[in-house]
Amino acid sequence: MIQPSHIKQGDTIGIVCPSGYIPLEKVQVCIQTLEKWGYKVKLGTTVGAKKDSFSGTDQQRAEDLQTMLDDASVKAILCARGGYGASRIINTINFNRFNEQPKWVIGFSDITVLHAAILQQNCMSIHGPMAAAFAKGAAGEPYIQSLKQVLEGEKTSYTIPANSMNSLGVTKAEMVGGNLCMLAHLIGSKNAIDTNGKILFLEDVGEYHYNIDRLIIQCKNAGLFDNLAGLVIGGFTDLKDPSSDFGASAYEIIKEHILGYTYPICFDFPISHSLPNFAIKQGQVYSLAISAQEVSLTEA
Repeated sequence: MIQPSHIKQGDTIGIVCPSGYIPLEKVQVCIQTLEKWGYKVKLGTTVGAKKDSFSGTDQQRAEDLQTMLDDASVKAILCARGGYGASRIINTINFNRFNEQPKWVIGFSDITVLHAAILQQNCMSIHGPMAAAFAKGAAGEPYIQSLKQVLEGEKTSYTIPANSMNSLGVTKAEMVGGNLCMLAHLIGSKNAIDTNGKILFLEDVGEYHYNIDRLIIQCKNAGLFDNLAGLVIGGFTDLKDPSSDFGASAYEIIKEHILGYTYPICFDFPISHSLPNFAIKQGQVYSLAISAQEVSLTEA
């Protein structure tokens, strides 16, 4: 798996919106923080642009993303937000110049589609905080700092308390994943994520409990859980109905469908649409250790 070069002070980070609309003022703290860290910032034409719920037309969003991918002066690309729309443009993106000079691409949620396409290029990317996290003050600081560490080449290690639903064990493998809805959406497409022998991580937001059940069944029926090295379940936040309506919580739904798998599994890992949301390298080898006391995820 190709790892893009880590960035240093003076390098340029491009900011784009390949999916949903975000007002320009909501990106200002992110811009100021990146500049404070010593980076230059190049804004894409889609930042602050609006076409219905999108940050421009499909053509405008595709062209903006393509320009950033092709620009040799841009060393990393931060997606300002997710939302919806990446799947409308992903098959128009040409990765030829990106493959000649790989760069970090950062985001989560709908950006899972872009991460999946980059994995098809045999290249790593960063599932991590986007513009909104930079405006959350002290609460968001650990998570944007985790992004800075990854960008600058520091090996990351996260340790959290154990969850009673966990399945204990130790494993070491490439880590892939992202938003559950998007991963299910990609099944059957050329950008479907290969989970064989991998540590898979999942998170989601704003779903009904019955839809989480349906998405997990779809992934299971497609074989995504069959040959994993490990499974990491992140946050399932801002759900649209109480668990009592379905009769089980999001974690209970997932647990029911993965009973019988013998690989290590952890729940409530700090990857989510809200805080906490630590940066993870897609395609990086991690060591996952789940004990009765704690869970550690360490970059190999």
